[in-house]
Amino acid sequence: MPDMMNILTTRQGHPVRDNQSTRTVGERGPATLENYQFIEKITHFDRERIPERVVHARGAGAHGWFEAYGKIGDEPASKYTRARVLNETGVKTPMFVRFSTVAGAKESPETERDPRGFAVKFKTVDGNWDLVGNNLKVFFIRDAIKFPDMIHAFKPDPVTNRQEAWRFFDFVAQHPEAIHMVTHLKSPWGIPANYREMEGSGVNTYKLVNDQGEAVLCKFHWEPKQGVRNLTSAQAAEIQGKDVGHATRDLYDNIKAGNFPEWEFCVQIMPDGPNDHLSFDPLDDTKLWPVDRFPLLPVGRMVLDRVPDNFFAEVEQSAFGTGVLVDGIDFSDDKMLQGRTLSYSDTQRYRVGANYLQLPINAPQPGVKVYSNQRDGQMTYGVDGTGPNKHINYEPSTLAEGLREAPKPAKDYHQPVEGRLGRYQTSRTEDDYTQAGVRYRSFQDWERDDLIANLVGDMKQCPEPIQLRMVWHFWHADEDYGRRVAEGAGIDLEKAKALPPLPGRAGPGKRLQAETYSAGTPMINANLEGLPPLDGDRLEA
Repeated sequence: MPDMMNILTTRQGHPVRDNQSTRTVGERGPATLENYQFIEKITHFDRERIPERVVHARGAGAHGWFEAYGKIGDEPASKYTRARVLNETGVKTPMFVRFSTVAGAKESPETERDPRGFAVKFKTVDGNWDLVGNNLKVFFIRDAIKFPDMIHAFKPDPVTNRQEAWRFFDFVAQHPEAIHMVTHLKSPWGIPANYREMEGSGVNTYKLVNDQGEAVLCKFHWEPKQGVRNLTSAQAAEIQGKDVGHATRDLYDNIKAGNFPEWEFCVQIMPDGPNDHLSFDPLDDTKLWPVDRFPLLPVGRMVLDRVPDNFFAEVEQSAFGTGVLVDGIDFSDDKMLQGRTLSYSDTQRYRVGANYLQLPINAPQPGVKVYSNQRDGQMTYGVDGTGPNKHINYEPSTLAEGLREAPKPAKDYHQPVEGRLGRYQTSRTEDDYTQAGVRYRSFQDWERDDLIANLVGDMKQCPEPIQLRMVWHFWHADEDYGRRVAEGAGIDLEKAKALPPLPGRAGPGKRLQAETYSAGTPMINANLEGLPPLDGDRLEA
């Protein structure tokens, strides 16, 4: 019997042989519903806190409206999507927006260096559409199975209840794709000046589907008409000494004064498919789509013009989910999006209750009737609409009084899927370092200085193995980047540069052979139509 000491298991006691990747059909997905290890892990994680949110606990919200231009860029929106909310002009769609910090607790300061949540609920005539994102346009990880580990590392130590730099960087050091987000977060862009003057992004990749059943990949972005403004650590500390809720105050005071914040809603569009000509996978949420190749195309505008009447009823009980889409907007195989789609709605049912969608803040607009056949559950205070015969709460029924399915679209999108079920690494990894280096060089001098100062302070709190690996990552993103962090923190740069690549990972600037399992071995002799046999365990330049 092998020694099981220190072996990771599920809560059923099953050894976990792969904690890095969900099971997917082929490298790029989709994920499969039988990912039991992931489901057990993420649904328990959703229930770790009572009563506040596990993440995004500190927040503020406001009501407003969205108005579409009827175009996407210079072309009719209908070319890309049949979603009415993006096509109909002259219609002000009611909205609710919740801004938040991610890792901090409910009463934590709004000056924390932390991504900001940017969650938007469109109450359209076709039902709700939730777009749940962040202010920064990328994320730390690209597979949702790692999300509980990531948040555990970023949250306070379970023994001391203190957030520790070494825990954060111990996790990041093992995930090269996180260097891009770390470069954003540790710069002044990691502390937005307030909620009005920050960008928003859906982060994940979605699809737009038109009435011909044609689809394109897309990313959604909010660009503030007020401009973008961020804080250095020193500026944030000065504000925090006087007000831990400055961003909420700023938002509410401006709305009450009639200075309504406004954002332009934009999309980036890319043909659907693997897009193998790119050095990054467009489904990888740790990567930006370069705007010179995939420009931000204006779609509409959002204006916030009313503060909540009751903070708890509206802001705390507001509930969003990435699975809440309207016809004409669809999922991609983005592994973070697919995992979030289960997790978000699951955590709302736990945190707020099975009937959270009956609360006014979460219910569709009054003109949209709900006929679901769903019943009962804790705290139910209404019964969803039925057909004429209230005895029939199921579908189908041979009797005419029951509910029936909606008409199907004349043409729908059917994505081809082919591959072997397994746990895969992302093979296109050249830009794990490239985009982080581009971001570093794009900063103004004062932004780079602030980034280096923040990282130097963090590195001084980390053990040497973490210091060396992080300098190795920074140096491969940009030599000046790594050198300045090493010199500032007193880390031996040559010793860091001598480290080998992470085991089983592609080296900087390289990619794994396509269809490489997370164990590090490639798919061999696929013998599937369109998938040539592969052999060898090599890295491609």
